[in-house]
Amino acid sequence: MVRKLKFHEQKLLKKVDFINWKCDNNLHEVKVLKKFNIQKRDDYTTYNKISREIRDIATKISQVDAKDSFRTEVSAELLEKLYVLGLIPTKWDLENASKISASAFCRRRLPVVMVRNKMAQNLTDATKLVEQGHVRVGADVVKDPAFLISRTLEDFVTWVDSSKIRKHVLEYNDMRDDFEM
Repeated sequence: MVRKLKFHEQKLLKKVDFINWKCDNNLHEVKVLKKFNIQKRDDYTTYNKISREIRDIATKISQVDAKDSFRTEVSAELLEKLYVLGLIPTKWDLENASKISASAFCRRRLPVVMVRNKMAQNLTDATKLVEQGHVRVGADVVKDPAFLISRTLEDFVTWVDSSKIRKHVLEYNDMRDDFEM
């Protein structure tokens, strides 16, 4: 058992934040991890790395002569890919690719898409539902909350057929079929 802290020890500990260290300089990282309910810091660092590479590619493409056919082809391919993934709002401007951050990837995670589609009330509930196996994307059951949803897959996020939540939703909407029981 640990002894009770004395008054001056408590006062000193109030001034120390054990999560955010000044030497780490990760205040923004911690804020994003909390905002999107990301349990693994490695996921965020991977998103950061990929977004940095995309920004580097976009700046290299923009440095090529504007009249060059190679630039138009490669920029069109890059913008199309980023648009289909849902990382940029439109596929007409190369500046959108140079502004991609790790948060753009975080917004495409399965729990965030579930909250946006009103399948869950908040991110913690959505993450629990995904980890427990209540959600499928297309025909596959997904148990990884870091699963990225593209624009095409967004329509195929549904409940698993054997899920109790699906049964409750169907009962609430008076759409439950007795044959499925």
